[in-house]
Amino acid sequence: MSDKLYHLNLTEEAIRGASVVLMPGDPARAGKIAREVAKTFGTSTAELATNREYTTFITAADNNTPILVTSTGIGGPSVSIAVEELARFGVRTFIRVGTTGAIQKYLKNGDCVITTGAVRLDGASRHYAPISYPAVASLRVTNALVAGAEQAGVPFYTGITASSDTFYQGEEKAESYRKYAIKDIKGSTEEWRMLHVLNYEMESATLLTATASMGLEGGCITGVINRAEDGRITAKILEEGESNVIRAAVCGLRFL
Repeated sequence: MSDKLYHLNLTEEAIRGASVVLMPGDPARAGKIAREVAKTFGTSTAELATNREYTTFITAADNNTPILVTSTGIGGPSVSIAVEELARFGVRTFIRVGTTGAIQKYLKNGDCVITTGAVRLDGASRHYAPISYPAVASLRVTNALVAGAEQAGVPFYTGITASSDTFYQGEEKAESYRKYAIKDIKGSTEEWRMLHVLNYEMESATLLTATASMGLEGGCITGVINRAEDGRITAKILEEGESNVIRAAVCGLRFL
């Protein structure tokens, strides 16, 4: 038996040679995704481990190909740990399946954003490559997610995501306790909007920079659940955004 990964609490034997992982932030979403994979492909699923923010399920897609689902918690540092540890056991394709706040007015709740590249507003990605290195998604993974969204009948957009280390300050949330943004942040949402950035989220910059810089594949699909400056999220809107992004991502497995 191999040693267990320190943070993920997994052994190499347990993941059964899986090379693809779907990565929600929320541990509670990991089981939802795994069950959707099992339902879609007529397979089964089992929980492998849970430790800290990391909950991992194993399931299977076409031809009984093993698929992992591992939650990462919130933010780049915890994503980087999951990528590092899973890569050591042979995982090569990492797909974030999350939720997001829209910047562009034409994006609606329930729409999905397939990230082609991320604005690096994080800190963790700088430990993998200098800031001049672009955070870009794998073309193969991006094409698979587009095909999956089309097959699932989910409305989607492709484009650039702003990936921030902070939820309230970095995304200029109106309900931020401090009510003050430092000059480097103040007005940034409007600037990203004018530069045709689609959305805010908190993990894609780290995921895409880490994977590309290590010769791995990374992709990101998120469901819109709020307007970025607003932050108000209802249970109905959350359910719609989660349902759409999960269906699109799972259908995308057929095209990898």
